[in-house]
Amino acid sequence: MCGIVAYNGPKPAQQPLLEGLKRLEYRGYDSAGIASISDGALSITKSKGRISVLEDKLNSEGNQSGVIGIGHTRWATHGSPTEYNAHPHRSSDGKIALVHNGIIENYAAIRKYLEEKNVVFESETDTEVLAKLIGQLYSTGSFTLETAVQAALREVTGAYAIAVISADEPNTLVVARKGSPMIIGITDNAFIAASDASAIVSHTTQVVTLDDYQVARLTVNGHGPEIRTTTIDNDVVNREIEELEVSLEQIELGDYDHFMIKEIMEQPQVLTNCFRGRIDGREGQIRLGGLDAFARDLVRARRIVLTGQGTAWHAALLGEYLLEDLAKIPCETEYASEFRYRNPIIDEGTVVMAVSQSGETADTLAALHEAKDRGALAIGVVNAVGSSIARETDAGVYLHVGPEIGVASTKAFLGQVAVLTLISLFIGRRRYLSPQSVAEYITELERLPGHIESILQQSDFIRDEVSKVIDRDNWLFLGRGYNYPVALEGALKLKEISYIHAEGMPAAEMKHGPIALIDEGMPVVFVAPHGSQYDKAISNIEEVRARGGRIIAVATENDTQIEQYADTVLRVPAVPEPLQPLVSVIPLQLLAYHAAVLRGLDVDKPRNLAKSVTVE
Repeated sequence: MCGIVAYNGPKPAQQPLLEGLKRLEYRGYDSAGIASISDGALSITKSKGRISVLEDKLNSEGNQSGVIGIGHTRWATHGSPTEYNAHPHRSSDGKIALVHNGIIENYAAIRKYLEEKNVVFESETDTEVLAKLIGQLYSTGSFTLETAVQAALREVTGAYAIAVISADEPNTLVVARKGSPMIIGITDNAFIAASDASAIVSHTTQVVTLDDYQVARLTVNGHGPEIRTTTIDNDVVNREIEELEVSLEQIELGDYDHFMIKEIMEQPQVLTNCFRGRIDGREGQIRLGGLDAFARDLVRARRIVLTGQGTAWHAALLGEYLLEDLAKIPCETEYASEFRYRNPIIDEGTVVMAVSQSGETADTLAALHEAKDRGALAIGVVNAVGSSIARETDAGVYLHVGPEIGVASTKAFLGQVAVLTLISLFIGRRRYLSPQSVAEYITELERLPGHIESILQQSDFIRDEVSKVIDRDNWLFLGRGYNYPVALEGALKLKEISYIHAEGMPAAEMKHGPIALIDEGMPVVFVAPHGSQYDKAISNIEEVRARGGRIIAVATENDTQIEQYADTVLRVPAVPEPLQPLVSVIPLQLLAYHAAVLRGLDVDKPRNLAKSVTVE
């Protein structure tokens, strides 16, 4: 849960390393460091805190001049966020430096083995064990840097993306991966490798993506850049050069104060991109090319299990509601972290849908492996093209919402719900839905970008209303039916970036215990657009009002009744009930964003969080 960038080329590495780390800082920001080789010597500079602290340290203590280097920004797993735990880590002789994403699960056994050989450790991390192991092998004289890395990786259990350099091979950069992404950008005269495309796209759009258990040796000499790709067993593999789908504009902040508000405001266009080529209003059809080959299997499915973590789990829960409502298939939603370890029942006709923005979420990937091992048809709903989940599922649908930089997911959640809606209609039309019903839903889907645009115009109003209750540290988010998962997502957003304690739950569940929390002025957010359970929601609102709670209601534009009960009303357009989450979540995203800004917090880099959770 961190970021790697590595450079090997003709110019000093420090600048592209720092530039790349700044673009990757949303993936981890506890500490950072870079290493480079100059005149046969290895230099390492590390610091606790943000990239700006590292940059200041380099300016004050001396810049690095080497033309080959590696950099890392960390989100702590093993060991506290300190300078000595920061990456890069070095071998015992100080000649090899390594950066690492992931977790080495058997690090304790390897550390004990090395300590018996009098190897001294300087940090609390699992990563240093790998650096020391590579160094130990290399020091025997029987290995090159490439083969030492291969041999070391044959001994480790866990997940890794690594980049390694050695003062003894100053023209060689070695990178490898298993279970954590690694992309190699190729220019006419240099390589820039990274764990995320955002660190590469300003240099090149030509990339090679490593698969699990693969190692790449990247050398730059008088003949230009040369790449050799192998397995950890030294079997040569050929990797094709691909074109990045990410543009520089997509990862730039532009005129916005934060990536989160940029991504919230992008959502009308995001939804248009997500729907493009997939909804045919004239023919009344949903077209999902990624599922065509498995359409019959999906129609015949006896049960669908949706799995994810965090925001993706909330989207998956909505997928359960949608699939049961529109496609009439029994569904259940599982936390991926629980699914793998509870001996799940996967019988004939079971489909497992893995939902993830990054496509690298470790828990979801592990659940996917478990489901496939038990014979399930695996479907992916992911954003990152070429990610692990996308490659390891039998079929799937990309979100096409563009890169999401803000740690608190907004546009990816919208894309996940939109894609799950399309999948539900795709299957439903082949089971029970009439052509007319699907055509009516398509008409409503086509209107959604305009609807969201109108909701976004309430941003200033929402900020003003939030300012009235920003001092309150406990909130409830309540909803019924399709709006219960929206309430969960609204509570999560508020927790993630404003550090306000918030609980989301079904509105009817409130009176079975949580109603005891309500006191005078406590903010209670009801997601209550017009629908089949509207009257019940009004009853729940009255129960809160009777106990002094302050009601913030998300309600349909033409609803005048709710004004009698709510202190604040956030308006959304009227849409069919299965589509309500696509509009009702937008005010909650804005509410969370403005709450964090009003509290003076770093919206894009909330404490203790990282964008992509690549460890279990």
